[in-house]
Amino acid sequence: MSILLIQYPKCTTCRKAKAWLDENGVSYTTKHIVEETLSKEELKQIWQASGLPLKKFFNTSGMKYRELQLKDRLADMSEDEQLELLASDGMLIKRPIVTDGKKVTLGFKEKDFEDVWK
Repeated sequence: MSILLIQYPKCTTCRKAKAWLDENGVSYTTKHIVEETLSKEELKQIWQASGLPLKKFFNTSGMKYRELQLKDRLADMSEDEQLELLASDGMLIKRPIVTDGKKVTLGFKEKDFEDVWK
């Protein structure tokens, strides 16, 4: 699988990740996280490949996260319920997500990108 950048174009962190990929000659395709919402199955595959706790996939600084008071609710939700919620609205998902199907980076930290995508 080629590298997929799942992003929201107005997000500055997504733009930084995209610029890093471009500057380092990494070829990728993009997916708009709001217009092309990830399915529950896609999210589950990405989450499992990442090795990260599911709660890391929530955009905790987003308005939607705060609006739904998820800080207090996530602990009581099953993984299945959390995946359903993430699949319901791309703005709830931490971004960018970069994946090749086996490796995943969540958010943008230059060191992580160098370790994983260079």
